[in-house]
Amino acid sequence: MVAAKSVPQNHLADPFEAVLRPPPDETPIQRDARILAEQNAKRISDAIDEQLRAERADLKKNRPDVRVLLLGQSESGKSTTLKQFQLLHTPVAFQAERIAWRIVIYLNLIRSIRRILETISTELEEEVHEFLDSVGDEQIPASVPIDSEGHRIAAEKYSEYTVALAPVLELEGLLIRTLREDGDEDEATRLGDGSTPGWSTPRGEYAVRTTSNWKRVLSLRRSRSSRNSTSSPWWEDPSDPVHVLHRSRDAMIRLWKDDWVRRRLAERRVRLQESSGFYLNEIERITARTYTPTDEDVLKARLKTVGVVEHQFTISMGAMRGSSHWIIYDVGGARNQRHAWAPYFQDVNAIIFLAPISAFDQVLAEDPRVNRLEDSLLLWRGLVSNKLLERIPVVLFLNKCDLLREKLEAGVRLKNHLLTYGDRPNDYESVTKYLRNKFGSLHNQYTTNRERELYIHYTAVIDRAKTAGIIADVRDAILRLNLKSLKLM
Repeated sequence: MVAAKSVPQNHLADPFEAVLRPPPDETPIQRDARILAEQNAKRISDAIDEQLRAERADLKKNRPDVRVLLLGQSESGKSTTLKQFQLLHTPVAFQAERIAWRIVIYLNLIRSIRRILETISTELEEEVHEFLDSVGDEQIPASVPIDSEGHRIAAEKYSEYTVALAPVLELEGLLIRTLREDGDEDEATRLGDGSTPGWSTPRGEYAVRTTSNWKRVLSLRRSRSSRNSTSSPWWEDPSDPVHVLHRSRDAMIRLWKDDWVRRRLAERRVRLQESSGFYLNEIERITARTYTPTDEDVLKARLKTVGVVEHQFTISMGAMRGSSHWIIYDVGGARNQRHAWAPYFQDVNAIIFLAPISAFDQVLAEDPRVNRLEDSLLLWRGLVSNKLLERIPVVLFLNKCDLLREKLEAGVRLKNHLLTYGDRPNDYESVTKYLRNKFGSLHNQYTTNRERELYIHYTAVIDRAKTAGIIADVRDAILRLNLKSLKLM
């Protein structure tokens, strides 16, 4: 066996040493020339490095903010999309505010309960009107009962549930006052006169102004409580609203699971599942004394904001490296708030337009004569034909696809609400393809800039995992187009 030759340890230390080592027979003149060449090479390398550093610093200094405008009708998913951006790019701040949303989630739950009771109340009113129509103009003694089995059942149900849930319904005012405890009595309000018990219309929906500090106030209150060993958690405070909800939990569950109630909702096409802030399937969890909202709970929560919501983020540029400063604007989508859109058109880098395509069988809350899908199509047409926006890239979210699938599988037919669909198949793939082409053809027909980039995504922005991927794609596309417009790519 041949013994292995030992290799000097210093030879293994640096494999480039032999290459960089001066020739053993180098003359003084050659050494001086070599040193001079190395110095020149280093000087050139240092100059290049300095130039690159200066260019990067200049790029960072002079790169303008990326401004994104969220557009779409009311309850199209704009606020949820903004929350998804917050969750992805400011997760610590988002999670610190989660506890503040507990009050809003309670309010959302009460709104759903009120909507059900309003439906039963409508049933009673219609029975009375039908009875009066049947007897004509004769004088009817007040003691004469309406001879209707449907009226009797509706009256019994309404009486049973309004009595059992009275404490929950009375809780509404307390929760709204809690939202405005930052000292401004007008911070949280009921839109309109607030006299209507149902919250299915804008005048009955609570709202806060964009200047409200409700999240900060409620988050700080909880934070102080958790740090103070002498303070009890909220579930040990007898005045906390959770106790009323907890005591009424069984009555709320009974109402929501009542087969008669479900039939009345279905007959009147009241699909509470399609509303933001839907928690009726999770009553037991949400009314638990120690309930703390999850990220998903916050994403689903509904709180109408009066004014324009603005959020700022430092967003990673992904494959392009570095980061950029983003400002995202969420403007109101109700008809009386759309006038606020125009001032943002001249200073925006991209628009994300949300069209809730599951709403094809619904009407606008502010105008029951207008179909919600038709309204989205009209808004879209107006957007793409606006000359102020002809050079602005547009991202279209065909949103609430999960609800669309459920509705189609339940047998609701698109052609009954959108006549142009004709006799095409009523399955999810056919419907989504048709609607994508419908929005796309409107863009091609009415755009004033044929070269404008258009990106279309099927979305369910309540879905955290899928939306994260879509937002990453949208981020990259907007950054790429923004850099291109600045001739930086």
